[in-house]
This record gives sequence, C-alpha cells and structure tokens, in this order.
Amino acid sequence: MHHKVMILCLTISLAFLFVFNSCSSQKKSDFSESEIMKIHQRVLTVDTHSDTPMRMAAGEFDMGEFHGPENQRRGKIDLPRMKQGGLDAEFFAAYVGQGERTEQGFDKARQRADRLIKAVHDMCDRYPDLVGLATEPDDAERLEKQGKIAAFIGMENGYPIGKDLSLVGKFYNKGVRYITLCHSSDNDICDSSTDRREPEDKGLSEFGKKVVAECNRLGIMVDVSHISDQSFFDVMEASRAPVIASHSCVRTLCDHPRNLSDEMLKALAENNGVIQICFVSSFVKKTDPNPERQKAIQELEKKYGEYSEIKDEKVRQKVRDEYMKIMEKYPRPSATVEDMVDHIDYVTELIGVEHVGIGTDFDGGGSLQGCSDVSEMPNVTKELLKRGYSEEEIEKIWGGNVMRVFRKVIELSSQQ
Repeated sequence: MHHKVMILCLTISLAFLFVFNSCSSQKKSDFSESEIMKIHQRVLTVDTHSDTPMRMAAGEFDMGEFHGPENQRRGKIDLPRMKQGGLDAEFFAAYVGQGERTEQGFDKARQRADRLIKAVHDMCDRYPDLVGLATEPDDAERLEKQGKIAAFIGMENGYPIGKDLSLVGKFYNKGVRYITLCHSSDNDICDSSTDRREPEDKGLSEFGKKVVAECNRLGIMVDVSHISDQSFFDVMEASRAPVIASHSCVRTLCDHPRNLSDEMLKALAENNGVIQICFVSSFVKKTDPNPERQKAIQELEKKYGEYSEIKDEKVRQKVRDEYMKIMEKYPRPSATVEDMVDHIDYVTELIGVEHVGIGTDFDGGGSLQGCSDVSEMPNVTKELLKRGYSEEEIEKIWGGNVMRVFRKVIELSSQQ
C-alpha cells in the first residue's frame, strides 16, 4: 500500500512539473492592451531619427496641434500624437540635401541647417508644458518625470560643415548631438552608400577623420547611417567612442546599400555601438517592382534632373511633392511591424540585444503597416512582447542602448 501511494504521489508530481514547465516555457503572447501600454509607458522610449523639422521650418505645420486622419498633410509626428503613442524622446533631424561643394553651397547649407535647428528650439519655446530641449541622456529622464517630451537634435548630412572644422563646435553649441556624416551623395567628409558615380569607394577623407575626432572631443555621436562600406570601416578605426546608425536595417534580410552587412554589424558590436532599425519599407523588405510607378519616377527625373543636383530649395520641394503624389497613386506595398521586428531579432541573435534600437525616419519615408505614425508606437512593444522579449530587453531596445552609447560618448569626451 505504501509503495502504491509513493508511485501515485510521484506520478502526480511529475504531471504537475510537466504542466508547469510547459506553461513557463511558452512565450507569453496574451498580454492585454492595458498590460502592453503599462510596459510601454514604464520604459524610456526613444526614436533616433525623424525629418519633422522640414515641416516645422516651412511654417505650415503646428507641432502643438493634433493632426487627424482627415488632415491630408498630417505628417507622421506632432506633440499630441507623440503623447498618444507614448514616445518620450525624439531626435529631430536637421536634414540638408547635398549640393555644390563650393563656398556658396556650404553657406546655403549652413543657413538651412540653422533654420531647421531653430525650428526645434522654437517648438520648445512655444510649447514649454509639452516639450523641452534635451542635450544629454539625463534630460530625457528628467523631462519624462515632468510629463514632457524630450527634443534632441541631430544633423543629417555633414555637408553644412563644409571644410570648416570649427563649425562642428558651433553646431554643438546649438544643441546638435549627432551628425550623420553624409546623405545620398558623397561630400567632403566621406563617401555615401548610394553614390557610385565614381565607382571607387574612397571612404572617410582626411578631413572626415578630423570631423570624427572633433565629434569625439565634444561629445557628439557619430552617425554611420547613409555612409559607404569603406567609410563605415574607416570610422570604426578612427573613432575613440562608440557610434550609432541612427536609421538603418540589416542587409542580409533586405539587400540595400543603406543597410548594414553582418561584417559591419559585428564591427559595430566591437565598437559597443548600436543600430537603430528604420521603418522605411524599402530598407525593411524587398518588394516586386511596379512598372507604372517606375515609369512615373523616371519621367519625374527626366523633367527635373538628378535630385541631388537641384540647387533651388523651392524646386526641390516641388520635386518632393510630385514624388509623394506618384507614391500615393502607385503605393509600394508597405512592410509591417512584424517585418521590422525581424530585423531586431536578427541583430539580437547575431550581436546581442545590447546593440539594437529604433530610428523610424518618420516624415522622411518611414511608415509601416501597424505603425504608420507616432501614435501607433505601442504596437512595436506589443510585437516585442509577443516574441518573448522581457521588459528589461524592451527597455534596452527602446532607449537604453542608445542612451548607453550617448553616455559613453560624453564620458570619453570629458577625458580628452
């Protein structure tokens, strides 16, 4: 009898352990909407790239106004929608398209960069109860506790620096805390990933090495998005501090020169840097070509010429407007939040969760099914939870990793 009781107890115990282990080993994907939002609100959420200052500087877009779906020029970001989407901090990019590499060209570029930077300052001055200017990681945490959004400033394209190294410090004094070394064309700092008019990739120039060193000295993060492969590896060698890719994806998953290869990702990890996964569909997932859309784009290029060669900003804006109309008429199939998180998964598996974050490129082409604007940011957290990421890992992805890099950049700058 005693033997039978022991067997019965053992059987029950094993059955209990099997059920318990089966339940605990499953990835919890049944979070309620309120649970998802609580987690999303607890973590510091940071987006490292949006081009919204272009809208702000044009004077026709009020950041304090909620732009609903009925508004055709609603863009992707405004302060009320940032609150709705639980986004705590945004790096607003002062984007300047590449123009002539002449003193006149540099001067125009500086003026445009100044206007865009001023637009961010003006927003903070106009809505002090909603948003505050941020220049270091502690500012984001301080402003979050006050219920405000943190507005950081990045500069997309080092073109406004021209050949004057002292301008790096002047932009720093205006609040710029990262510099994307180039954009879609080569400049005097480095070669671009998408400009192969000269087949040879010359990488980082001697002047570019000085720019990287000056960023390290001042505490400005060096941004390797948009730069060529050789430029990337040259920066890895030149920089004393970790770097960021503010809005890029994984080349293995989507073969685009704007994305980072496995070799580049491994080098980024050795540098202790971070890649911020971008929401631009063409960087996230390859789609089948659309002949009608391609023909319309070719006709647009024939009408105005190479976009990077257009000097008049009014004409550039006209081209952008016509391009958007083409995209509305012949929309590209949008990548999904799930497709984007595939890139986060890949980076996590290859080099670790400590080296990945989020840089949407909202208002610069970024948009996903499931996260088409900033109000839908919780859907990213929802997908991460669905895939079994812990709250600690989600905190790293949303803001912890890039703020770690930012702090290290500042720490190393103080040691020079």
